[in-house]
Amino acid sequence: MSSTSDIDRLHDLVEEIAVCMLTSKSGASLRARPMHAKLDRATGEISFLTDVRHHKDEEIAADPEVCLAFASPKGQDYVSISGRARVSNDRAAIKARFNEMAKVWFPGGPEDANVRLLVVDPHAGEFWDGKSNPVAVAFEIAKARLSEERPDLGENRKVAMGGRR
Repeated sequence: MSSTSDIDRLHDLVEEIAVCMLTSKSGASLRARPMHAKLDRATGEISFLTDVRHHKDEEIAADPEVCLAFASPKGQDYVSISGRARVSNDRAAIKARFNEMAKVWFPGGPEDANVRLLVVDPHAGEFWDGKSNPVAVAFEIAKARLSEERPDLGENRKVAMGGRR
């Protein structure tokens, strides 16, 4: 079982990084695309505004298992989340999630007929909380080369997130 602090740290990283690569199954292939994530800490769900014309809803209907990969190379922080996705046309939820940035893709606002809400219910996550100081990273790598031990580049935790399987 994951500790509350591990889940909180994973959530912190998701909120800090915000943009992830959402990978879904497209037929026999995997397909990833960048998406701006919004975490609901109360439910653990992660949502995205999406365009119904881009076929994600069809991919999700055929196979709802997705992976979200967040990366902040400068900070050496990474998150991977596996979960089940669903596409919603709940206009109140879309309006609550809508922001100024979304107007670039949906100039009609939250009432735009093409906007949908893609919601991911995570069941597992993993994070790598790295050392962001380049001197500390270089020292750890040099030390590892001399000692033949693995460098200490930060923490790695697997997190059970509940979710509906």
